[in-house]
Amino acid sequence: MIAPATRDRLEALLGEAVRFDEPLARHTSLRVGGPADVLARPADRATLAALLAMADEAALPITFLGKGFNTLVRDGGVAGVVVQLSGLRAIATEGDDAIRAEAGVSHSQVTRFCSERGLAGLEFAAGIPGTVGGWLAMNAGIGEREMVDVVREVELAGPGAAPLRRVGREALRFRYRAVDGLEPGTAFVSALFEVSPGTPEAVRAEVERLLARRAATQPLDVPSCGSVFKNPPGDHAGRLIEAAGLKGERLGGAEISSVHANFIANRGDASAADVLALIDRARRRIAEATGIDLETEVHVIGREA
Repeated sequence: MIAPATRDRLEALLGEAVRFDEPLARHTSLRVGGPADVLARPADRATLAALLAMADEAALPITFLGKGFNTLVRDGGVAGVVVQLSGLRAIATEGDDAIRAEAGVSHSQVTRFCSERGLAGLEFAAGIPGTVGGWLAMNAGIGEREMVDVVREVELAGPGAAPLRRVGREALRFRYRAVDGLEPGTAFVSALFEVSPGTPEAVRAEVERLLARRAATQPLDVPSCGSVFKNPPGDHAGRLIEAAGLKGERLGGAEISSVHANFIANRGDASAADVLALIDRARRRIAEATGIDLETEVHVIGREA
């Protein structure tokens, strides 16, 4: 529950860019999840800094949310303030070998920007859904190439006396689909990515190849949260789930995809509880069959209903 005085201050700071009791099913790719006490979309860094200070003063927890890919919100919703940095969408070159992109820049915007200018190095991210902020938080990637391989510097927002600061890649502890060592309530505001000169034709051809491969192997026509489990060393979660006979398994409105077994789809009326129960079923079945304890890649946030 947000105190009336705090609600008034949030409205004064953010105007129409704040909503109360906002259903997060509208803001996640899986289309499930309860409401955020507050959903805030600061338009610039100054407003973001003021929002963080206000939340700290009011002892409101902060949760950052990009486009809601790789995120599963429980049916009870999220306490405190959910912050989306969708208003921060600037992207520009810095010299001949780098681009700076803000957290709200979409994957398609990065792809288009690099393709038009013949900037190579980020093609592997083509089709990885979401925004730059989410890419960084997840250390997104494919195969042997991840964000850590192309990030030179990041700008962070978070608690403390210096709410906005820039740090080099060496100050961060990237690992498979995660970044360690950041204080709770810290988010990526922008990043400086390394690129190299190429040709628009070559960059565009590689982007199109990767997009076609993704379309052929993933269920892009239904709501999902992307890859549910991390791949265990030397194997693939999707292969293990399929081998266990779980492809197409349904529980309520949730289904382990018949296209790719490491995806759970919302067939129209799924709840977060359905999805979580199906995740638990898959984990238990794989553990019983192989002894492997699959680790979730999707971030589960929020309260039980």
